[in-house]
Amino acid sequence: MNIRFDNKVVVVTGSSSGIGKATAIEFAKAGADVIIHYNSNVRGAEDVASEIEETGQRSVVIRGDLSQKVHVDNLVKETMRAFGSIDILVNNAGTLVERKPIETMDEQLWDRVMDVNLKSVFLCSNAVIPIMKENGFGRIINVTSIAARNGGGPGAGHYSSAKAGVLTFTKSLAKELAGTGILVNCVSPGVISTPYHDAYSTAESRKMFADNTPLKREGTPEEVACPILFLASEYASFILGETLEINGGMLMD
Repeated sequence: MNIRFDNKVVVVTGSSSGIGKATAIEFAKAGADVIIHYNSNVRGAEDVASEIEETGQRSVVIRGDLSQKVHVDNLVKETMRAFGSIDILVNNAGTLVERKPIETMDEQLWDRVMDVNLKSVFLCSNAVIPIMKENGFGRIINVTSIAARNGGGPGAGHYSSAKAGVLTFTKSLAKELAGTGILVNCVSPGVISTPYHDAYSTAESRKMFADNTPLKREGTPEEVACPILFLASEYASFILGETLEINGGMLMD
């Protein structure tokens, strides 16, 4: 199986680190030109651009808070200016912001987590659909989380709820766009070695997660990125509205 994306333009949101970074680089290795999106980690985004340059592919770094439509519109405008098309969208941007019990959580934190993790997926998808429809081709890959299925860890009720929304939105959008040439699918990572867990999970909890995983380890960002490439490829042309669990066996369907 030789997955290639020559002459394709890929937008990977939240691609300055972690899963997004690995996904952007793997798409470039497979021949795509890549938009690197970030909100605050400019150094990370520039490092990704340097790695993509080494593959011989083109990239553009674009900043934006994707919970705001004006920033999403700018992301699409700058992508079209640079490359003239958008073929694949990976909705990866998201964060926990802060762990807090529902009992003590304020409305502002709830809304921020919903906006960053769920509203951004709606806004970005909404913005690229007309372009993909005009092309008669498109792939939208959303990134949810095992938390959407098991409720998440302590203080993650807002995050798990938002990610559950991403999972359901994937199915709804997939049905809506069926027959247009646009396929929509989703990946659901378990515990992956990324800056997310460096920031929001303790060493003790990560060891517990790993011990409770049949493979007895955390996953790597590349182990999520490669399934994303598969779902965007010609080999997944009959897969629609699916969520691929990538968790080392922690949760099995």
